[in-house]
Parts: sequence; structure tokens; C-alpha cells
Amino acid sequence: MLYDLIIRDALVIDGSDSPGYRSDVAIGDGRIQRIGELDGVPAREELNAAGRVLAPGFIDVHTHDDTVVIRHPEMLPKITQGVTTVIVGNCGISASPVTLQGDPPDPMNLLGSAAAFAYPRFSDYRQAVDRARPSVNVAALVGHTALRSNHMNDLLRSASAGEISAMREQLRESLQQGALGLSTGLAYASAYSAATDEVKQLAEELTAFGAVYTTHLRSEFEPVLEAMDEAFDIGRHARSPVVVSHLKCAGAGNWGRSPQLLASLEKAALTQAVGCDCYPYAASSSTLDLKQVTDAFPITITWSTPYPDQGGRDLGQIAADWGLSLLEAARKLQPAGAVYYGMDENDVQNIMKHPLSMIGSDGLPEDPFPHPRLWGAFPRVLGHFSRDLGLFPLHRAIHKMTGLSATRFGLHQRGFVREGYWADLVLFDAATVRDVADFKQPQRAAQGIERVWVNGHLSYADGILQGERQGRFYRGAAH
Repeated sequence: MLYDLIIRDALVIDGSDSPGYRSDVAIGDGRIQRIGELDGVPAREELNAAGRVLAPGFIDVHTHDDTVVIRHPEMLPKITQGVTTVIVGNCGISASPVTLQGDPPDPMNLLGSAAAFAYPRFSDYRQAVDRARPSVNVAALVGHTALRSNHMNDLLRSASAGEISAMREQLRESLQQGALGLSTGLAYASAYSAATDEVKQLAEELTAFGAVYTTHLRSEFEPVLEAMDEAFDIGRHARSPVVVSHLKCAGAGNWGRSPQLLASLEKAALTQAVGCDCYPYAASSSTLDLKQVTDAFPITITWSTPYPDQGGRDLGQIAADWGLSLLEAARKLQPAGAVYYGMDENDVQNIMKHPLSMIGSDGLPEDPFPHPRLWGAFPRVLGHFSRDLGLFPLHRAIHKMTGLSATRFGLHQRGFVREGYWADLVLFDAATVRDVADFKQPQRAAQGIERVWVNGHLSYADGILQGERQGRFYRGAAH
């Protein structure tokens, strides 16, 4: 067979949490065809990796890229990091299935304005992604808050039996059309009033599909352990895998509690499938939540509808300029977004190095002044945390971005360098890879990511997008 490409002399780190090995890799028809010594084997194209790392393309398990994959399909913030697959629909907010009555409720506005929500059925969204052909693969969860906004005239209460039935039907249809599972954002006002039983009844639809339940916990502050217990209870009820989104100890009063959170995760893992994702920063980012306004740590405004000129400024400075309290200034800025420097670095590292944690960026592509995780999360793990700090070996860092992620979300034939698998691959220099985006200049591409292949096609090389975009929509458990 004449292969399309042979990558020679690569340090293959295959996503399985095993150390790398030197090998050649042959690609043909979009897939990895052979791994081994391929001297004398012909190919249309050859590349000498010269010992640089060849890994599975990174899977960003926690994104809010729902609408941007269609409107800006180049997906530069992700492909430049070596990301080849994004999972959208997190935190209870998804672009589909959605039928808005007016403006998108908070936090659905993180995905864009009302015009961005043009997908009343999940199949409409899937077809729109297929037409856009983004540079990365896309897999999607269905958001609980999205379902609530479709069927409830008041989000500040729990749903009625009739409303739950209508949401269940829409969730079931979405799962049949390829959704990966259900996500919740129970900390947000638009879902906080939802009773646990409301979520349990919805989650029952996951059982037949073996679909996943992911959750932005009801609280990441003092009641975080109770919130984790609720998540595990919902998963047990649905016999569904549980992923706790961006696990953290939020708020200064919560710092140092990561051992308690991880013990809770480990205990649950003894009897059910559970895991978590996390991002490699001690600062979070979301909409500006008045309940989180504090002088215990800095808060940076990322956007404000009435005062767009205040984006990128510290809330304390804005309040001082206006002669207002922090809370009054925050209220005046609404609706708005913010970065909260509300975590302790030791907790971040404890969670990141735990065997049950995956890496997700949680980047917000709509923010005019985004958190640097949008452009830098994955190279930051490889460079700063693995190479420079020695938090874990390189093969474990890659496992947390690839094989573990694919296994947890049921992404078949992705996430590993194995014969027969789709050729989603990244070639990088382990000595130089690093994040460049920071809180002052957050929209900067990483260094050291040399080449990225998506479905066997070279998609990014030497800092430039290559050829036609090759991403595909990944259809979930029903298919």
C-alpha cells in the first residue's frame, strides 16, 4: 500500500499513560495505518520528526465553542494549541436545542447574542457544524439551562411535571441525533432553583444511551462537598458516568480543601464511573456574578454591555473611578463578564495531578478580553506544569488531554495513537512548548506546536493554517 504520509523517527506518546517510544507512523485514508519501523515503505509524503513528540490531538473536554465553531470555523485559539476535538454544551448551556423567547438568559449569553441561537433541534446544530466544516472535530452535550429556557417562562423555580416531560422528550431526541449527554450549571440563577429530582428525571434519559452527565456544581464554594454528593447521586440514579466540571476550591475561605474534594471523588469512584476536568490556572472566568463580588482577591472585567470601554480593567479601579462600592460598580456594569483570581495554586496543582482529572480549557471565545486559558491551557500543562515544575511526567500530561478524555466521553477511535484510529495528531517540541497568552495579552498563540493533523490531513504547520478545514461532527452514544 502507498501511504499518504509516513512520519519517521517520532517519539510516540500514545495517550495511554505510558512512556513514549521511537517509531514511524503511517497515515492513509484519514487513519493511522501502521506503527513501527517502516524503512523502505513508500508514501506520497514523508516527514522526519527527529525525535520530537508525536501525540494524539488534544481533546478539549470543557469548551464554550458551541457557536464559534460555526461563525469562526478556523478555530485558531484551539488548533494552535494542538487541540483537534472540542466538546461543547458544557455548564448547562448549549447552542441547541434552543428556541429563545428574547435575549439569551445568563449564562447562555456567554455563547453569543440571540442571533447565534439558530438551532431549535440538535440535528439543526449538527448539520450547521457539518456545513461550516471547522478545523477541529466537534462533539456536543445538551445543556439543562437551554432545555429549561425552551419550556419554562420563569427560570427561578423548579420545573413542573409537564415541563420536565417536555424537556425529557427534547433531550431524548437530541441523544438519538448524536448528543454525548446532559450538562448542568446548577450554580447559575437560571438553574439554581431546579430541584435535584428535576435533574434526576432528565438524567434518566441518559441510561439507554450510556450517555454522560457533566455538571458545573451547585456550589464551588463552602457547600462544595454537598454539591459533589448531589452530582454523584444523580449519576447513580441514571447509571450514568459523571464528570464534575472545572473542579475547584473557589473563594478564599475554601482554599486548602482540595484533599477533601479529591477524597470525595475517590470514594465515589469505588462504586461508579466518575471523573473531573480542570484548567491550569488559579483564576476563573464567567459572567459577572454579584454574589462573587469581594475584596478578598482581584476581579478583572472582561466585557460589559453598557460600558464596553471598561473591559480589561480591575473592578476595584473602576469602583474607585466611579466613587462607588465594589458591589455598586458591579451592578452598574451588568450584564458583564469577569475573571476572578479566587483559587489557591496548591489546590489547582493537587486537582490537576490527580489520576481522575482531565484537562479542559473552559475558554470563553466571545469575551473581547478573554482569560488566557482560551489560547494557552494545553501548552501550559505540557510546558509549565509538566516540564518546568515536574508536576507529572509528559506522558501523564498527554494522557489527561487525550486517552483519558476519549475514554471518559466515549469518543471511539480517538484519543490514542493506535492502528486503525483516526489520525488526529500533534507534533511538538517538548523542550520549547509553552503558553504565551497571559492576563495582559491573552490572545497569543502557543510556542512549540509544530504540526497538527485532523482526520489525517495537515491542518496547522509552522504557525499557519493548512489546506481545507477537516473537522467533523462526532455523533455520540446512539451511533
